[in-house]
Amino acid sequence: MTPMINGNRYAWGNVNVNILGRTVTGITAISYEEKVEKKNHYGAGNMPVHRGIGNYEASAKITLFSYEVDAILRAAGPGKRLTDIPPFDITVSYIPDGTDTLVTHVIRNAEFTGNKREVKQGDTAVEVELELIVSHIEWA
Repeated sequence: MTPMINGNRYAWGNVNVNILGRTVTGITAISYEEKVEKKNHYGAGNMPVHRGIGNYEASAKITLFSYEVDAILRAAGPGKRLTDIPPFDITVSYIPDGTDTLVTHVIRNAEFTGNKREVKQGDTAVEVELELIVSHIEWA
């Protein structure tokens, strides 16, 4: 087992998210991933004889407080919907405590695919989970 060095790793408090040129403070979650379809192909015998590689796919979603979504809508202009906003990049930076090592991921060509609100009794804040369509992710 590797001993802890400095005892610190990335945590939510180390995350900085930038959308449309501004740091987003009313964010409670961000999720992004990439996948490549891979499939074994079989021929003689019961073991794969080669592997096929399919398409690359990236996806992302973000959860913002409703006031952040409202600010994005205001910036988009009168009568605009979230889905009208042209593609934009999302920069996610991680800065571990006590270091000057910055790790940056860039979610490229993001677009909102919808807009919804879900509020229930007992909620103390209105959070909005938004799905994004993205072209690709640059990992550091």
